[in-house]
Amino acid sequence: MSRVTQRTLEIATAGRGTVSITAAVAEVVAASGVRTGLAQVFVLHTSCSLAITENADPDVRRDLETVLSRLAPDGDPAYRHDLEGPDDMAAHARSVLTGPSLTVPVAGGRLLLGTWQGLYLWEHRTGPQQRRVVVTVLGG
Repeated sequence: MSRVTQRTLEIATAGRGTVSITAAVAEVVAASGVRTGLAQVFVLHTSCSLAITENADPDVRRDLETVLSRLAPDGDPAYRHDLEGPDDMAAHARSVLTGPSLTVPVAGGRLLLGTWQGLYLWEHRTGPQQRRVVVTVLGG
């Protein structure tokens, strides 16, 4: 028998950077009762994204932020969209480059992540935000 569970998580960010959502998503998976299937995670915003990356050394996430700052710098004079400040268009570009969704296998009732992998909400705005993340668990 196939099951589907869906829950929306409310995530507070402190501004630009990453927030681990691994435990919160794992909790949704465990509560779903799904033993084998998929967890699909989707963020309902256009100026943040989701990533699976290194969970042990925070320097990896800081260095990824450096990479994105080079690809989509704040306040670029070529940007036309700046209604909410110099980080506005850069945040949108960063979210398009990194993506709004992830899919993770579920096995044995748990997220099937590698030892050093974690799930992160990646905030691209410089100020604190309230973000909503939808977790959908499918399987049996």
